[in-house]
Amino acid sequence: MNLTHIASCLLTLCIVKAFAEDPAAQFEREVRPLLKQHCFECHGPDKQKGGLRLDQKEALLHGGDSEEPAILPGKSGASLLIKRTLSHDADDVMPPKGKRLEPAEIASLQTWIDAGAHWPASGNAELPGAPARGMTVTDHDRQFWAFQAPRTTDPVYEGTWPRQKLDYFVGARLREHGLEPTGETSRNAFIRRVTFDITGLPPTPDEVDHFLNDKSSNAHERVVERLLGSPQFGERMASMWLPLARFGEDQAHQVGDDTKFFYPNAHLYRAWVIDAFNRDLPYDQFLKLQLAADRIPGTAPADQAALGFLGLGPKYYNRNQLEVMADEWEDRVDTVTRTMLGLTVACARCHDHKFDPITTADYHALAGVFASTQMVNKTLGGLVEKENVKAEEMQPDTMHIVQEGEVQNLNVFIRGNVTRKGALIPRRFIEVLGGETSFADGSGRRELAEAIASRANPLTARVIVNRIWAQFFAQPLVSTPSNFGHSGALPSNRELLDDLAVRFMEHGWSIKSLVREIALSSTYRQGSGAPPVVTAADPSNEWLGRMNRRRLTVEQWRDAVLAVSGELADAPGAKSRDLDEATNRLRTVYARISRLKLNDILMQFDYPDANVHAEKRSVTTTPMQKLFVLNSPFIQRYAGTLAARLQGTAEMDTDRVTAAYLLLFSREPDVEERDLALRFLLKPNTAEMTQWERYAQLLLASNEMLYVD
Repeated sequence: MNLTHIASCLLTLCIVKAFAEDPAAQFEREVRPLLKQHCFECHGPDKQKGGLRLDQKEALLHGGDSEEPAILPGKSGASLLIKRTLSHDADDVMPPKGKRLEPAEIASLQTWIDAGAHWPASGNAELPGAPARGMTVTDHDRQFWAFQAPRTTDPVYEGTWPRQKLDYFVGARLREHGLEPTGETSRNAFIRRVTFDITGLPPTPDEVDHFLNDKSSNAHERVVERLLGSPQFGERMASMWLPLARFGEDQAHQVGDDTKFFYPNAHLYRAWVIDAFNRDLPYDQFLKLQLAADRIPGTAPADQAALGFLGLGPKYYNRNQLEVMADEWEDRVDTVTRTMLGLTVACARCHDHKFDPITTADYHALAGVFASTQMVNKTLGGLVEKENVKAEEMQPDTMHIVQEGEVQNLNVFIRGNVTRKGALIPRRFIEVLGGETSFADGSGRRELAEAIASRANPLTARVIVNRIWAQFFAQPLVSTPSNFGHSGALPSNRELLDDLAVRFMEHGWSIKSLVREIALSSTYRQGSGAPPVVTAADPSNEWLGRMNRRRLTVEQWRDAVLAVSGELADAPGAKSRDLDEATNRLRTVYARISRLKLNDILMQFDYPDANVHAEKRSVTTTPMQKLFVLNSPFIQRYAGTLAARLQGTAEMDTDRVTAAYLLLFSREPDVEERDLALRFLLKPNTAEMTQWERYAQLLLASNEMLYVD
């Protein structure tokens, strides 16, 4: 036996003795520094080449993408970690690039593994069974603006311009930049603007005339109250909410004529949403019922339909497979947290969130709630339909909702792989928002609902206030309305957002109260044509020194075409109908929404994809849109109807043109517009259309029909 071998044996014996005496101390003295120096750069918390992480014992036991364990406690010779350090293959040896471990270092790793691979619980990495988190949520994390409670403040603004408290914030911000608000818009523009914004429809000529002739000091207030009291308010607000809830009535993955995963009665959830907005159901209750109506004592039977928020989620084939269900649970986590909290929690399914203090454990804690929840088709009387019933065979009052399932906690799916199970995570709320206590009431949906809708939650009120604000100003105060995290945008006026959020909660979470303040504010009543100094200083209108000119949504535009043609049908809570049906005169909110193939009209005019939560609408301008309004049977049909209506209003073309402008644009034509119309109408009819039909089509296709000042 040579001296080198004797020295190696003595070294090994010393290491074994040290591990036997104090394995934790020896680990910290020998093993952790070795791994940190040679391994963590490529296989640590910031980078995991090949999917392998070496700063957590659990990750070592499971291995990387190859799924071969990096260590086998008690078997160093069979452990991949030792094989790679001893390899003579330049492409296989670790560490690479001539940084081979010394024999004594390899011996330390071998002895540590053979002794059981002890990893003290106080270390950075965690033992199996403990919460698997590479990230620790700290008090510093909670200092981020979105995780701080909103506060009300009193801004200083000298002058008579403000009408509502929000105006003081806007005025003060403008003066910080040496600017003043734009003057008030005309009454014609206001009545058209506010009617579209609150009801989604244009005002009638009679409504315009009544407002113009109302000389009282509260004329604007009376208009807003009338609009808030109309059933069309709920339909307008539902058009905001349904895309957030990824409302759909079929599945994107339909095979053939298989309809067993369809939702033929999805309209029951939509009707509930419309009614909830119309009766001004407090927003905190609005959220709770959609998450846990079946778990809240005293809930009315009709409110069970609210559970369609969860019950209408995507269903995938092979639902008995764990990996399939994991994808469904991810959808629920993503939809709930982005819609209600403005957080992208689903990003933490495979790893701790890259930007926000949201851990993989947070994600699996919420996913466990939905893993303990069962999607069912249930009648109003409580009868649960058998599974896999075809859509055409379902009872008419069947709701697509959820109920309690087999209660379970989930193991962390390491890197999103359901076959690689990590620590078992109790169901609870997000830690940075106070989710330290495990849920104990069944699936935990009721407790989750309480946590989200709590006044102590700093996000919920801010998020909905921001969404409502965007409905009236075309741009939210936080330009990433479903991402209030670090990778999202900061508020353009945090003090304004916070003050509105606090007072929203103080006023009983009333959506109508919030809308009332916005619609009656001086900020909202500004004109869209600002002086050049204002537009030059603030081209994006971040400081709200003018009103934004806005394009109507597809729902508003199509409904307006029907309304001005005199063909719009009033049918609150109606069943869904295809927009391509020639006899469909219902509001667009009642259109059938397909996840497989969205209707062409909806798709052309930027209705969101119904497969996923949609935080806001795109606004595109394409040649296809103009070609549609010039050539589609829809427009041609209602151009004819509009022409007949206009011709029936008066004997003279001059009066008919005036009636057209009042009907479509809520104003009278100027001299040039009237003369141009009269000259056009004198031309001979064509074989395809009369001049009045062509004129009606031009008006329907105009920019003024599509935009609101």
